[in-house]
Amino acid sequence: MFDKTLSIIMAGGIGTRLHPLTADRAKPAVPFGGKYRIIDFTLTNCLHSKLRRVLVLTQYKSQSLQKHLLDGWAIFSSEISEYIMLVPPQMRTGESWYVGTADAIFQNMYLIERSDPRYVLILSGDHIYRMDYAAMLQFHHNQQAELTVACMQVPLASASAFGVMSVDHAQRISEFHEKPQQPQPMPGNPHSALVSMGIYVFNRELLCHALQADHDLVLSSHDFGKDIIPKLIQTHKVCAYRFGGEAGRVTPDQYWRDVGTIDSYYAANMDLLDPVPPMNLYQPDWPIRTYHEQNPPARMVRGTSGHEGQLVNSLISSGSVICGGNVRHSILFPQVQVHEHAVVEDSILFSGVSVGAGALLRRCIVDKNVHIPPGEQIGFDAAADAARFTRSESGITVIPKGYRFIP
Repeated sequence: MFDKTLSIIMAGGIGTRLHPLTADRAKPAVPFGGKYRIIDFTLTNCLHSKLRRVLVLTQYKSQSLQKHLLDGWAIFSSEISEYIMLVPPQMRTGESWYVGTADAIFQNMYLIERSDPRYVLILSGDHIYRMDYAAMLQFHHNQQAELTVACMQVPLASASAFGVMSVDHAQRISEFHEKPQQPQPMPGNPHSALVSMGIYVFNRELLCHALQADHDLVLSSHDFGKDIIPKLIQTHKVCAYRFGGEAGRVTPDQYWRDVGTIDSYYAANMDLLDPVPPMNLYQPDWPIRTYHEQNPPARMVRGTSGHEGQLVNSLISSGSVICGGNVRHSILFPQVQVHEHAVVEDSILFSGVSVGAGALLRRCIVDKNVHIPPGEQIGFDAAADAARFTRSESGITVIPKGYRFIP
């Protein structure tokens, strides 16, 4: 099945709700967890699932994403038909950019036909999770399904943000409603709903037929959840694959996060600091791959006055130096410097950030190459922070990339 499967990763999201982290980069290229990019998790799933034919469909602000994939993911051999291929919009079927998830695939139909797969696995490049797609493909094959949708259980109160489905005893989907205002609860579980994860396995013939039919509909929004799936469940065998079960080789932690807002992105990063993180990054046979910069080891050293500083429950990446500073419950990307008597608490500092002596940061996300002046305070005065920076609903302050403080 691996040789007969083409994987397509949707990586063109503009990520408006993640602004300013997406001011200069696509959402899948946003750094995560101290050393990764968001797309690394989906690509790693493909790698460990032995899926070696991968198309990455880009669109908005893709330069950072392209560089990351070239630097860290040029690992397959085209000589044996293995590849991770970046595919920018080419407007082969018209003069518009992608206008929906289904339209993005339709505009690249020729690549599907040229690859001649039996199955097409459609994925999103902007979710944080670990999943063995091989187990889902095996389920699809065993069920003799024509389309399989990965699903998970979520609280009913949050289900309206997803495609909500009902399934029968044979795991066949009988109803599918995209982002309903009143989601249908699961039978016998009035507080939960079964929702789509946006991960699909299609038989190639059905996918091509459905995309062409949808393209011909002028009033369609060309979206899988809104337009394609609800119609197919009436005419074809569409099954639901439960995420996080015992099938597959990855630890069944059932962790999946859509990091589409500043608050959800921040929370997913902070999850990694739990005493027992809800997602196990340390499973030895499922490491998350990324590009590794050539940096010296991280170091903690006393300041010029002899102050030792403090490091508590934090992730510290290579090349970072804590020089008499205090870092608590925070994530530091490579080449971060925290100077004497500075305090970084509940914060995320991207690569190249420098925190001056005596500066105080609390509940902040600081993008790349920002120098926090000595004595600066951010995260303590909501009105002052909101006047200068983006501040999320839950009070996370975001300092944009390259921001320069006025003396």
